[in-house]
Order: sequence, then C-alpha cells, then structure tokens
Amino acid sequence: MSLKFRQLQAFHAIVETGTVTGAAALLGISQPGISNLLAQLERETRLKLFDRVRGRLIATPEATLLFNEIDTVVRGIDHVAQTVTDLQNKQAGQLQVASQHSMSFGFMPRLIAQFARARPDMTISFQSQYSSKIQEWVLAGLFEIGVCELPLLHDTLNAHPLHVETRLAIPADSPLRRHDTLTPALLEGEPFIVMGPDHMTTRRLREAFHNARVPLRARVHSHLFKNLLSFVKEGMGVALLDPFVLDFDREGGFVTRRFRPRVMMDMAVITSGTRPLSAVGQEFLALLKAELAPYQARPDRGWGRGSDL
Repeated sequence: MSLKFRQLQAFHAIVETGTVTGAAALLGISQPGISNLLAQLERETRLKLFDRVRGRLIATPEATLLFNEIDTVVRGIDHVAQTVTDLQNKQAGQLQVASQHSMSFGFMPRLIAQFARARPDMTISFQSQYSSKIQEWVLAGLFEIGVCELPLLHDTLNAHPLHVETRLAIPADSPLRRHDTLTPALLEGEPFIVMGPDHMTTRRLREAFHNARVPLRARVHSHLFKNLLSFVKEGMGVALLDPFVLDFDREGGFVTRRFRPRVMMDMAVITSGTRPLSAVGQEFLALLKAELAPYQARPDRGWGRGSDL
C-alpha cells in the first residue's frame, strides 16, 4: 500500500467540510481533483469511505476510524506549513537579545514589546547581565544580539559602537537644581554615589575632578546604575548615570543636570562574526540601531544622531 499525503489531506478536508465543494475550497484545488484523490485513496485502501445522503458525504465507520488516525498528522503538517509561511513573513521565529542592566528596566522591554506586536507567534529570550558575560553569550550562540559596554574582549564579534553622554542625577529637593550645568567646582564636597573603581564612568569622573583640582567625595559604591539612582532618591548624594536608566524611570524623586566636562559611556551593539543572523534578528537589529541613534553623542554638540549607528 502506497498512501499519498495529498490523498489523506483531501479525505480529511471532505470529512471536515462534508462536501467535495467545501474540500476543494479549503485546499484550493478543483472539485474533480478532490474527487480523483478520494477515488485513489479508496482504491488503495479497498475501503468505502463515504455514503452520499441528500447531497452530503457521510463518513462510514471505517472512514471515521481512519480520520481519527490521520487527523493529528494532517493538522501537524498544516501547522508546519503555516510556520514556514510565518517565517517567510517574519511573523514567527525566536528573538534572542541580551543587554547590560540599565537598558533592561525600560528601554529594551519597551522595544521588544513594540517589535513583538506584529509577531504573535514569535518566542523571545531576553536576559540582562554584565557586559563581559553578554559578549561570551553572543560568542557562544546563546544570544544573537547583545548590547554591552566596551571594550570588546573577543575579536570575532561584530560591533556597532555607541557613545552616550551621562547625566548627573541629584535629589529632587537639592539646592543644586538651580544650576543647568554642574561642574567639579560646583560639586566640591558633594557626596557621590559611584560604580566600582574600575568602571569607565568612575575613572572618567575621577579624572575630571583631578583636572579641576577638586577632591571627589565618593560616599557609596555599587554595581548597577539602578542602585545608584535609588541612593540618589534617598538623598544619599548625586550620581552620573547613563540615559537609559534615567529616561525610563517612572518613580521620580530626582532631577537631572548636564555635567561638564562631559563623561561618556562607550558601548556597542554586538553580533557574532562567525554566524549569520536570522531574519527576525536582522529586523530587530535594524530597529534597535534606529532607536539608539538619538542617544549617540556627537563631539561638542551634545545629543544627536551619530554616524556609527
């Protein structure tokens, strides 16, 4: 016996619709084509599968048993076909993104949700982590796209650089809020909440105070920008933070001011240099780069669109 899937599909459609006309419309083939496939199946199985009653085809007991056996198979193949169509239309697939922590509290969930609205069957894998770990994950293929701080630790990663200007967060009731721009001289004696001593913002802040011959008073050290902002809200001091944690905070309790000289955050959007991106990954990468472009700082011009993104 040599059963063809098309024969089983035609039979399945007849049972579901009750007519050859309905089956033809469901499968998008002609009525004679459906009748021919059914005849082939009956010859191959040597079974009578339908009785005609008042213009409708009624499945025989044998046909009912056969239908129950093939129903899962036919629906499974239909699901596979739909999945292929969705992938071709970029409606399905898996989005795999990792970012450093400050983006994970607002920027990245909002962007992923925006991207996912037109892709209801797409699955999403998102994690926030330290930058070195993100680079390892992208390198190993656990994530397709990462956003991390520089430097790059592996030369097999593709990188789209992003340089953003930090801003100074101060308590909402601080007398410092009367200034539009704050400098080391204006901040002399003010307690600072800073990242670890090796973080680029801490090193560059320390350098700015050193060049201004003003002592930097570091009161609290922590490891996440979100933590630094929480201490600012509690009135523990001021902190230089990247715009991602500042722009997506909805709780308030602080204000931001420019700091001069500018302290930059050097970041990058990374992908593997040895594996191609999926279609979903390519589309999300384009959206991500477009959304990050306004954060790209130009020399001597503050905020603006940069050529690296």
